This record gives sequence, structure tokens and C-alpha cells, in this order.
Amino acid sequence: MRLLMVSLFLYCGLVFAHEQDGSLYSNEFLQKLIKLRDQALSDDLGYRITESLTTEVGARLAGSSNDAKAVAWAQSKFKELGFDRVTVEPAKLTRWTRGEETAEVVTPYPHQLAITALGRTIPTPEAGITGEIVHFKTLADLEAADPAMVQGKITFISNRMERHQDGSGYGKAVGARGTSAQVTAAKGGIAAIIRSIGTDDNRTPHTGAAKYDKDIPSVPAGAISNPDADLLVNMLKREQPVTIKLRLTSHWDGEYTSYNVIGDMLGTSQKEQYIVIGCHLDSWDLGTGAIDDASGCGITMAAAKLIREEVGPLKKTIRVVLWANEEYGLSGAKAYHEAHKKNLANHILGGESDFGAGRIYGFGTRVGTAAMPIIYKIAEILRPLGIEYSNNQSWSGADLIPLRKAGMAVFSLHQDGTKYFDYHHTANDTLDKIDPKELAQNVAAWVVVTAMAANTEHDFGFGLTDPEK
Repeated sequence: MRLLMVSLFLYCGLVFAHEQDGSLYSNEFLQKLIKLRDQALSDDLGYRITESLTTEVGARLAGSSNDAKAVAWAQSKFKELGFDRVTVEPAKLTRWTRGEETAEVVTPYPHQLAITALGRTIPTPEAGITGEIVHFKTLADLEAADPAMVQGKITFISNRMERHQDGSGYGKAVGARGTSAQVTAAKGGIAAIIRSIGTDDNRTPHTGAAKYDKDIPSVPAGAISNPDADLLVNMLKREQPVTIKLRLTSHWDGEYTSYNVIGDMLGTSQKEQYIVIGCHLDSWDLGTGAIDDASGCGITMAAAKLIREEVGPLKKTIRVVLWANEEYGLSGAKAYHEAHKKNLANHILGGESDFGAGRIYGFGTRVGTAAMPIIYKIAEILRPLGIEYSNNQSWSGADLIPLRKAGMAVFSLHQDGTKYFDYHHTANDTLDKIDPKELAQNVAAWVVVTAMAANTEHDFGFGLTDPEK
């Protein structure tokens, strides 16, 4: 009965949307949009923007010299693309700097390990740390361990990330990266290493942020490549003590001010209302941040540019935000919320592209019930791109968390992430991993959602309750 009721609700919503097409959008607008959607599939603007950022700036760790270069690049690129208004807003952060990183098995089978420090980790002593490995298959096993097992040792968690199209294996595995250093410290351990949170079989370790609080004890922490993790497990099967030495000199390095860079394509009758899209401008420092997240910048900047160029100014303002320091602090997201908290009701709908450039297969939302007719119409225009509507329980990207928790409606365009975690947070996150045709399909999808959201008189429901709040 419940399934029947849901089906009837969806059917009625679709019928209502169909009946209301004339009041929602003019035929002229829809015809222009459909033409642009199809043209975007062969347009390379999004790819060219992505290539520009990865080539002219490269890695963009927050607080680094390339962070400042990225901010300057973004301002220049927005102006080059013809955005009506370009602004920067400060985002303060405590700078984390990567230093030297080495690891080796000392006994019983000497071997050099490919390791990278986890973001926000504290340094080892200058001479490094040598200790016996104590192995746990999962974070839960470490959390449940008797402190006597861990005291004076280096913990090693070997949980393996699962590969899924929607990237859901990441959430199941990433806890080991987040809290292993703190749990190890609480049990008297001297350092922590993990199997990289990734799905590849390359000797390229995956970095990523560990939790850090100056008031909570922690230890130096790193991720080793997946083949090296497998090798450690095989060594431990011999039931002999395995001793490793590691040296990680990454450290906190004072206060720094980065910037959110904002480009607005101003609206007409409702120009003070914003459809917020974007990406995070920063990246980890191992590769050139192509899939994470230069591609998201290319996709959303190109979508706004093409809409203005081919369809014209729309009712609401399209705001593209290039967020600062998503990777180890959400500094830009927090700063934006603080700067605009008195005007959040005018932030009508938001979405972030931060999952590479794989082909989009799904469209999800988190909007008020009254907005569903618009959503169903958007879904109809997306369908020829091979995109199906999923549900009204989406979360969108990390940089929208503060706005979503404040009640802003959000949407997600679900990308195929089957290969994403082969390269995520590694030295292999480079431009060659992006398929220009798949990226163009992303741009076409973002064109549809953004333009239709910006060209309706209707709201999407501000003040939504966030289950995570």
C-alpha cells in the first residue's frame, strides 16, 4: 500500500508539472535551453577551464603559494568569461604544511614503503619514529582493543575500500583515516598508519584529512599505498614482529587568509536571489587537483557562461562560488555562511560539483514539497542526457553543509565514481584522468538545472530541517 501511495504521489506530481508547464516556463525559454543542452555536449569550454587551472596553477594546497595563485587565476578567469560581478571574501585558516615523508620496514623483511602524511597530522621527531606494528583490520577493532596491545607501538589499519558507482564505499572506509591517530594516542601508541582510502592497486598513497583538535592528544599518521599495505599484511602472517621506521615532518604553520572567489551572472526581476553552484578551488598537493576539484570549477563556470551567452540573463542571479580550503577545514564554506547568514533566505537553491568529471547518471534534490513540479520538469529536460531522477533526500557537496544546515534547498547531479577513488587525493590526480566528452555531458546537465532554477518565479523551500543538524 505504501509503495502504491508513493507511486500515485509521483504520478500526480508529474501530471501537475505537465499541466503547469505554461506557468513555469515559456516555450521560447525551453526551446533555447534544449538547444543549448544539446550544443553543450560538443562544447569544450569546461575542459579548457579545467586545463587552464591544472596547468597554470597546478596543486593548490590551502595556505601554499599556489593558493594565492589560484585566487588570482579565478578572479581573472571569471572576468575573462564575462561574469557581471567578481568578488573575493576572506576565509581564515590555520595553515598545514607537508614536509618530508618516508617509511621503511626495518625487520624482518626490509622494504621501502610508499607513504604520505595525512592532512593535519603532527610531525614525528626529526630523527623519525621506530616501532613495532600492531595490526587491526578495522577502526572498530582498534577502538575495541586493550590499550596494553597498543602501548608503545605503531598501529596499522588494513581495511579495504569497496568500489561502487556512487562512491558509497568511501564513507564506510574513511573513518580509519579520520580518527586512527586520536584513538592510537588515547591507547598509548606512538604513531598510526593506514591502508590508503582508495580503490587502486598502484603504489601511490592517498592523502586526506585526519581529525585534529589541539585539546585532544594525537600522533603522527600516514597512509601507505595499497600494495604496500598488502605486503605488510603478508609479513604479519609470518607471526614475527614487524618493525617500521617512519619520518613525517608535516606541521601546523601559523595563520593564513585565503579567499572564496565569487562570480555572479546577475539576474533581472529577482537579481537579489541566488542559485548557488560551484566547486572548491583548493586541492591536495600531490597531483594537480584535476578531478578534485578543477573539473568541478570548469563544469560550473562553463555552465554559467554558456547560459548567459546562449539563453541570456535569467530572473535570478547565478552565483558561482569557488570555495577556499575544502580539503582540510571547510574554511571557505564556514566563512561564506558567516558572511551571508543575514541573507540566507535569498539563497534559493545550491549544488556543488566535487566528484570528478565522470558521466552523470542521476539527479537528486532536497527541496520543499511545493517545488516538486519544477523538479519534475527539470528531470524531464535532463532525461535525454541519460539522467534519471532519484529522490528528494540528497545532500549535495561538502561546501554546502553550512548552508544546507541553515535550511537552503540543495540538489545533486550524481556522477559515475567507479574510477574516481583510484586517483582521489593522490599524485595521479591529473588532467589525463578526465574524459572531455564526459565532462561536456556534466556541463550540459548543470546548464539545465541551473538555468531552470534561475528562471522560475518560484522558491525551492527555505528553512528545511536537516537530519544531520
